[in-house]
Amino acid sequence: MFYGEYEHTIDKKGRLIIPSKFREAFKEYDVEKFFITRGLDKCLFMFTENEWKTQESKFKAISFTKSESRRFNRMYFAGASQIECDKQGRILIPKYLKDYAAIKRDVMIIGVSNRIEVWSQDAWKSYYNSSKDSFEDIAEKLMMEEGG
Repeated sequence: MFYGEYEHTIDKKGRLIIPSKFREAFKEYDVEKFFITRGLDKCLFMFTENEWKTQESKFKAISFTKSESRRFNRMYFAGASQIECDKQGRILIPKYLKDYAAIKRDVMIIGVSNRIEVWSQDAWKSYYNSSKDSFEDIAEKLMMEEGG
């Protein structure tokens, strides 16, 4: 549903414009509400309401008797915020999430199939540069594990 990389900036009022390609997908799939939370690798994860429910079901199934599970669920769900786009396609990201992802002004919005990731531009560049050379090796390893 969500694909591509887009450079954007946070405006003076703290709003972020969602890329038009993503807004077109919102209309096509009748999406109005989102959930945004702490992601992995110091980015933010943004899910449609339906995808959020799917993710929530998976994480609720993990035993809360395991300390790692409790720690993950606390960070993940305590950090979650329900958001909606305004008529201009902008969202307001809570300050605590911007702080978590070190987002100041320049951001990268990344489509990762079932979710949108929001990165500080510097963090994305660093992550991309450290990952691009191993992309083929990782793909080969993952395909071997999947039997493909």
